[in-house]
Amino acid sequence: MVKEGYLIKDVIRFSSVLIILCWSTIANTQNLDSLRNIYPMAGISDDKAINVYGEQLQMCCLDPVTGYYRNGQCLTDASDHGTHIVCARVTDEFLIYSKERGNDLITPKPQFNFPGLKHGDHWCLCISRWYEAHKAGVAPPINLNATNVKALEYVSIEILELYSLAKMN
Repeated sequence: MVKEGYLIKDVIRFSSVLIILCWSTIANTQNLDSLRNIYPMAGISDDKAINVYGEQLQMCCLDPVTGYYRNGQCLTDASDHGTHIVCARVTDEFLIYSKERGNDLITPKPQFNFPGLKHGDHWCLCISRWYEAHKAGVAPPINLNATNVKALEYVSIEILELYSLAKMN
C-alpha cells in the first residue's frame, strides 16, 4: 500500500533501487567493481529513460549484465555507434547468424567483461543488426518494455510487436 504523499514515480524509483541493490549483494562485488572500471554506470539504472510504449524503460538483463553502459538497460548516446537499444532474448539461430556476419556474441571475451551469450540470454542488441536479422527471418524475440524508444526511429512499432515476448507468452 502506498502512503499518501508518495508519487507513483517514487514507488517505481524505489523498486528499481531495490532490484539493483538485491542484484548488487548477490553479484560478486569484485566483478561489479571490475565492470565499473570499464563501464562507470554498471548496475546503475536511468529512471528517466523511455521504452517504445512511452513508459519507463525496464531492465533488460543483469545476468549477464547488458547494455552499452553495462547497467542492465538498453540506453544509448552519441558514442554508442552500434545503437544497442533492442532488448532481445537471443536464439541459437540469431547467434549463428550474427557470428557469420562478423559479430561473435557466443565466444567469451574476458578482456571486455563479456561472458559470451547462449540461447535464452537477454541482451541489448544493435538495432541495425536486429533489423537485418528480421529481414533475413532470424530476428530474436524482444522485450518491448525494455526496448528503448529510439528504436522507433529505425523500425515501426508494428514490426517490433511481431517479435514481442509478451505476445508470445
